Amino acid sequence: MRINAIQIALVDDDRSILQLLVRLLEKLGYTRVTAFTSGQQALEHLHQSGADLLFLDINMPRLDGVQFIRQLASMEYRGAIVIVSGEGERLIDGVDRLLRSHQLESLGWIRKPFTRQEVQGVLEKFRPPRRKPRRRTSSRQYAAQDLERALAQHELVNHYQPIVSLKSRAAIGVETLVRWQHPTDGLVYPDQFLGEATKYGLLTALTRGVLQRAVEDAKRWAAAGHALHVSVNVTMDDIASLHFPDEVEACVLAHGIAPADVTLEVTESQAMQALSTSLDVLSRLRLKRFRISMDDFGTGYSSLAQLRYLPFDEIKLERGFVHGAAGDERRRAICCAGLQMAKQLRLATVAEGVEDLADWNFVQTQGCDLAQGYFITRPMPAPDVAAWLETWRSRSASGSAPPPLGAEP
Repeated sequence: MRINAIQIALVDDDRSILQLLVRLLEKLGYTRVTAFTSGQQALEHLHQSGADLLFLDINMPRLDGVQFIRQLASMEYRGAIVIVSGEGERLIDGVDRLLRSHQLESLGWIRKPFTRQEVQGVLEKFRPPRRKPRRRTSSRQYAAQDLERALAQHELVNHYQPIVSLKSRAAIGVETLVRWQHPTDGLVYPDQFLGEATKYGLLTALTRGVLQRAVEDAKRWAAAGHALHVSVNVTMDDIASLHFPDEVEACVLAHGIAPADVTLEVTESQAMQALSTSLDVLSRLRLKRFRISMDDFGTGYSSLAQLRYLPFDEIKLERGFVHGAAGDERRRAICCAGLQMAKQLRLATVAEGVEDLADWNFVQTQGCDLAQGYFITRPMPAPDVAAWLETWRSRSASGSAPPPLGAEP
């Protein structure tokens, strides 16, 4: 998409700020800019015409930024958002986190008064999306029989997000992410059905299906000359089952995949529930040579206690600590502390949420081992992985900066 084709909306009750932003954007080549001093008027415009990029002040009368974001989420806004504010960092970080919790794309924030360089900096993060199906975020509740039918008719599918080495740039594996290819609702994301699966006691069957498809796909990739490690998220129900290690081993070996080529991702909070059972199950999985990863490190209970007691091989630094850490003192401190702790404990490290070149450069210079995120690629269906690998290897061999090459989710 050409710069002069990008539609930008500005929302701020301060007319002087709007005028300054319009002038700066025009000088940078962005000519399709619409400015609003009223949040309600901006929402009406977005409903009718949409926008690729939105600059939003959060401290406005009548309809403040938090209320505005709530409305954006309900209308399924698919553009990117930049927060423009003079508020303190803690508040702005909280609003940024709110955006992400609503699955809205945040490009970060700029502080008032801002400079041309700061505006240009956030614009450089903006990547106009290819037109893609709108993600369905309806409040529809799925019944137990809907999920049981989906499992029986193989409507649940795996998408994969590659994980690459920050040192060599080689693609070494993929994280498995489940989707529901619903016959009438289209592609349904896990936040819309995992809660129901938990309520109906279907998580165990769901995990087994995800694992089986993952090892089947890994076998096909290996046959085509693409050896990839697969990571699969497991649930509290899984690690609370003493039979889980044997079941997982049987599934993997039946497809000719070595347990050492499979990582099972466990969140911190899951690992600390029913600690004795977790220790039993995770220890047996390690004895069988599966790799165990602590997912979303730093967001659960006492991370130090978990790393002391549980047999993890790696930690995955949560996206909220990685993205933007290069320019944020608090995120940087948490991210660096996690990486240093992992090094001392001889654990591998994976940075999630690497979404731009600044993120990539930061975690690379801090000695992180692996990275995944939209800067590398978005999650993609299994048939797209081989073609992506060929393109990634070609770009990496040329020595160019890692480009965002992924298929749309």
